[in-house]
Amino acid sequence: MSDSRTPLIAPSILAADFANLAQEVARVPNADWLHIDVMDNHFVPNLSFGLPVAKSLLPHTDKHLDVHLMIENPEKWAEDYADDFHSVTFHLEAVADVDTAIALADKLRGHGTMAGISIKPNTPVEPLLDHLDRFDLVLVMSVEPGFGGQKFMPEVLDKVRKLRSRIDADGLDTLIEIDGGIGAETAAESAAAGVDVFVAGSSVFGKPDPAAAVDEIRASAK
Repeated sequence: MSDSRTPLIAPSILAADFANLAQEVARVPNADWLHIDVMDNHFVPNLSFGLPVAKSLLPHTDKHLDVHLMIENPEKWAEDYADDFHSVTFHLEAVADVDTAIALADKLRGHGTMAGISIKPNTPVEPLLDHLDRFDLVLVMSVEPGFGGQKFMPEVLDKVRKLRSRIDADGLDTLIEIDGGIGAETAAESAAAGVDVFVAGSSVFGKPDPAAAVDEIRASAK
């Protein structure tokens, strides 16, 4: 990672104890962001939680809250998150086309939140490359979305490299985020490919000392 880019570590509360979310968030005081996975059991084969549970975190942290909508019909729901959360990411596969994605991103930005677009491991990144200025972040899934604890898929780093090259060539501020199987081991190769934001679930909240795990991933990403 170049000196100009500081890695941002985003523990995923999907791996935390849902019965004690306030206490769990307090266990990672050194996190840069907190990642909130919203799943609808339609777009992905799992159900997590929706807006009420996500909002329950608001009184308990002042960190950047990064919502990842793994849901169908994001045009219907995404704006509900835009006023309270710092970034809202939806899936390219869940909308009709790139133009629809850009229109929704514009609406999210209109609320003052960062707008993100995510792609699954088998989705090509090329359709986004000419439109990266319309998104504040691109989330590359390094596992199939829907379940925690999966093994990292290194082949997705080719997409990260393509994104990094275009973002740098065009002088954009668009962030590259990665989610899936990220820990100290995989953070280093992801950072080398050009990732800015590292989502880590079980490799943080599954450890006895989550804060130490955050430091370890950050050191690896540097």
